[in-house]
Amino acid sequence: MSDDEDQYLIFLDLFNETYDTTDTSYVVNDPVMLCGKQTVNQFGARFIPVFYYVMFLLSYLGNGLVLFIIYKYEKLNTVTNIFLLNLVFSNILFASSLPFWATYHLSEWIFGTALCKMVSSAYFIGFYSSILFLTLMTFDRYLAVVHAVTAAKRRKKAYAITASVAVWFISIAASVKELVLRTVSENVLAGLICEESGFPDDIMKRWRLVSYYQQFLLFFLLPLFMVMYCYISITIRILTTRMKEKCRAIKLIFVIIFTFFACWTPYNIVILLRAIQTKSTSEDAHSCSYTQSLDYALYVARNIAYLYSCISPVFYTFVGKKFQSHFRRLIAKNVPCLKTHMSLSSQSTRTTSQRTPHSTYDHTHALTHTHRQIMIFNKSESSEATE
Repeated sequence: MSDDEDQYLIFLDLFNETYDTTDTSYVVNDPVMLCGKQTVNQFGARFIPVFYYVMFLLSYLGNGLVLFIIYKYEKLNTVTNIFLLNLVFSNILFASSLPFWATYHLSEWIFGTALCKMVSSAYFIGFYSSILFLTLMTFDRYLAVVHAVTAAKRRKKAYAITASVAVWFISIAASVKELVLRTVSENVLAGLICEESGFPDDIMKRWRLVSYYQQFLLFFLLPLFMVMYCYISITIRILTTRMKEKCRAIKLIFVIIFTFFACWTPYNIVILLRAIQTKSTSEDAHSCSYTQSLDYALYVARNIAYLYSCISPVFYTFVGKKFQSHFRRLIAKNVPCLKTHMSLSSQSTRTTSQRTPHSTYDHTHALTHTHRQIMIFNKSESSEATE
């Protein structure tokens, strides 16, 4: 039973009950606070379903395109592509839950208890794993650029598979509580709801705190520090080279860090504020206005973070020249009217590549000219790892 329903029933008891005013034991000293969420729910019902359906379509189109290009033009067993495939699958898993939540925001939960548990679990498994795979891909890029000689020996298929299994295991373990605690119940005001319940309030409060701190520490601060450390190290290495496209590489790194930070920070700040509110005993922290403000902030910030999760494979792949080339080939082959234009663009790209024969990060690898092994590494796997 939710807090809104508890407060509503208390109100009905107080309203309908006839008290003996001569008996001081019936005097109610504490005010009963009724914080209705009708306006917040109406806001969600108006904007969230459309946004979720659009994200669902964008995610399936974008991730499907990345998946198709990898299948058609790339080797499926390279380290980078193994990570990228797992990232695509995690985003598709996450996006698959969005139509259910869109329908839920429009009315009530109509899909039953089993789907309540399954959809909630898929939602969080996909969400958590996408964050970890993005971090893992960043770390792998760091190894390929900053520690090229060591990476050439250790970045094997077994390493990629082991790391991917570890990510899925962590994501599933972090989402187990959804499978256990989520259930469908009937709310006096909202109808059928899919939420965590079934235990006393103090236990549910602890679980909520665990979820909040888990999200903030494990799935935000740790990835953020790793992403910043890896890309700062890559930038320092690039600055020590004489590569012609140095400025472009640094700009790209800045865009990646800024986008990651801008999309994830607001959501996780709201999560931290909700954790503080849950733990606090202050009346101000639980006031209706403050609670409602956090609810509105959560709606907006969460959707920005979710949008980044859905489009991240497209963002991480199509900034690379190789995937742009694959995309042009695909378009030229299937859209005849654009074939001439694509051919001219490809010729221009080849001319440019003859002047700068290596990709952005291949130039970075070339800084250690004394090691023949790195040059061999550049021509094979590291070039696709850094696209």
